[in-house]
Amino acid sequence: MTEIFNKKEYLKKRRHLRRNMTRTEVFLWSKLKGKQLNGLKFRRQYGIKNYTVDFYCTELKLAIEIDGGVHYYNPRIESDKKRQKDIEALGVKVLRYTSNDIIKNINGVSQDIIVKTISNSPPCEGGDKGEVK
Repeated sequence: MTEIFNKKEYLKKRRHLRRNMTRTEVFLWSKLKGKQLNGLKFRRQYGIKNYTVDFYCTELKLAIEIDGGVHYYNPRIESDKKRQKDIEALGVKVLRYTSNDIIKNINGVSQDIIVKTISNSPPCEGGDKGEVK
């Protein structure tokens, strides 16, 4: 089977991106790390095919991307669309937020992520579904 996630040939690139995160990536990561958001484990600078997404939750197959200023120029807009289409073709859902949203409304972004993930969250152990363990 072809390796799709975290290909070894992109390890140095992912490591570099983790060490040199943008201000908005650091800000959002402070809300995602340690299962703070809805109990979900997120990873940063995660490889999918030949792409690197800003944040990824393996449980939900959910990628979160932050769009800064460079994402608003025509060549980048088209490449972002292709990239997202390629990633979504693997069954990964992609949520996009602007840098401005992260800086000015981190609580709203956090709430939006919770709302969009709550129905997809794995059931808690000892839930009231009547299951015998």
